[in-house]
Amino acid sequence: MNIFTSNLFVRLLVSYLVTVLLGLGVSGLFMSFFTKEFIYETKQEELLRKAKQVNGALQDSNRIDEGKLSLLSFLDRSFEARIWVFNNNGEIIATSMKDEVFIGKSIHPSIVDKVKNGKDVIQELNSSTFEGLDKPMLSVVVPWGKQDELYGGIVLHAPIEGITEAFSNMRETILWATLFGILLSTVMVSYLSWSISRPLKKIERTAAEIGMGNYDRRVEIESTAEIGDLAQTINTLAEKLEAGEKERRRLDQIRNDFFANISHELRTPLTAMQGFLEALQDGLIEDEDARQRYYQAMYQETMHLNRMVNDLMDLIKLENHDLVLSRVPVDVEALLQKVAWMFQQEAKQKKSRIMVQVPSSLPRVYGDRDRVFQIIQNLVKNAVKFTEEGQVTLSAEEDGKYIKIMVRDTGIGISEDDLTRIWERFFKVDRVRTKKNDGTGLGLSIVKQLVELHDGKIEVQSEPGVGTVFTVWLPQINKLDNSKTDKAINF
Repeated sequence: MNIFTSNLFVRLLVSYLVTVLLGLGVSGLFMSFFTKEFIYETKQEELLRKAKQVNGALQDSNRIDEGKLSLLSFLDRSFEARIWVFNNNGEIIATSMKDEVFIGKSIHPSIVDKVKNGKDVIQELNSSTFEGLDKPMLSVVVPWGKQDELYGGIVLHAPIEGITEAFSNMRETILWATLFGILLSTVMVSYLSWSISRPLKKIERTAAEIGMGNYDRRVEIESTAEIGDLAQTINTLAEKLEAGEKERRRLDQIRNDFFANISHELRTPLTAMQGFLEALQDGLIEDEDARQRYYQAMYQETMHLNRMVNDLMDLIKLENHDLVLSRVPVDVEALLQKVAWMFQQEAKQKKSRIMVQVPSSLPRVYGDRDRVFQIIQNLVKNAVKFTEEGQVTLSAEEDGKYIKIMVRDTGIGISEDDLTRIWERFFKVDRVRTKKNDGTGLGLSIVKQLVELHDGKIEVQSEPGVGTVFTVWLPQINKLDNSKTDKAINF
């Protein structure tokens, strides 16, 4: 993999170095170039002005005497520039320095011609343009004389070594500034890459552990910027995965418990029936009354299996949303009376009684009559099953938009630990008396789902040794919005 695309430090360093090189290097070069041009132009204009001042001092005569030589020497020191004076033939006839070797030498003809035409000349003089110069000079040449009379030309020149040295110092300064910028950039990039890569490494390690199934891992960083947001997103994802994993394990446990429970529930009656049949088949039961009891026991076990299969089918339909309600107005009082009559004999055997308390003109429930009957039947069956020498009270009353149906008993009650589990499939409260009070353990689970399917709700209150109260709310027909008949009702 290309290091320039895989390493954060290298990418940041290259970005900063390019910025520094462009910012300091290129801009420095442009600045030095334009500064050099400005200094050159300023120096040239200054030399032109000074050359014209020299001409003003010498233009009264074309003769250079001792007084004018002294004046040239003075101007040389004042202007810090060498001064040459040449005649119309281009021959140097005077200089500002005594005993200067350039006297008698000639100026280049091209320069002389321009001066004769009254033009100023700005040029760098070197050995190719003027014989005897060993160093390049920044020079200006102006005509010498008056407006109507031209004597020759005046040359002012200054060595360009100082200007060149200044530019060299400037370039060196820019170079050092660039190197310092590179060093500073490297330090900044090191810090930035560390401050960015360190939390990213933490996020990477945590994400890897989450990917291996350790959903309890979290990213712990203090950043509040984008990296902090990323860490929070990873943590949120981990929380959701952890919750999903817990839910999956819970569902797996429920499924395993379901298969274990259904295997147990099926094995118990089948084992009993097998024992009864073997005894009858081997002729061990000779008494006719005993054989009838065996037949009755097998019949009860068969009915138990039938109820379990029916309950399982109902539960599967409910969980798969395959159960369709045929909603009609339902007379709750009639259903309560019918269920009370059905379990009256069983209650008498337990020395208990069933009472129905319903006010007159009770509004009807909007629901599936058979399923509302099934709800009440299952609740009353449990109440009668676990109540001895007590009372089971069935009541109904209007409660806002709903009809509140209550099944109250004075039975053994339900412990607080079991209250949270009574809606689970195959859960049985009375484990000690399971053999006596046979049931599938699916009734309350079916009841809860049927109530919710009717857009209602169910609650339970119980105290061991005192009794239990199941309360069901179902929507009543009179106050139900017809436009929302088939929609869920929020509590």
